[in-house]
Amino acid sequence: MSSPISNSSGPTAKSRERHDELKTGLRGFLWAIAVSATLITVAASYARAADLNDYPTSARADYVFGCMKANTESRQSIEQCSCSIDIIASLLPFDRYVSAETVLSMSQVRGNLGTQFRSSEQARTALDDLRRAQAEAEVRCF
Repeated sequence: MSSPISNSSGPTAKSRERHDELKTGLRGFLWAIAVSATLITVAASYARAADLNDYPTSARADYVFGCMKANTESRQSIEQCSCSIDIIASLLPFDRYVSAETVLSMSQVRGNLGTQFRSSEQARTALDDLRRAQAEAEVRCF
């Protein structure tokens, strides 16, 4: 008496069909996972870009123009100054940048008002944060 296993000469048509169905299903599943992972990565990239790009274009342009006036007005200067504001933006949120720029501007005012901006601990902290970001930008970009 022979066993059904020993009589089998290979996979039957039905088992091959089932194997192909599983293979197709697995491919579809892996494709869905790959697409999902890609979409999640893209969404995370956009979220990070939005976090890093909270500086309005006008603020970036103003910085680049001032930076170019302080340096040479060349193509290389545009690249370096653009790099510089990008580094500052990555290190200092825009509201802190505005605070520091305001302190810097107001500290040049003569009299009591200017003195308050020059002597305040908050003003000093804001300026220190900006100067640290500018120093890092200087090292990376110039």
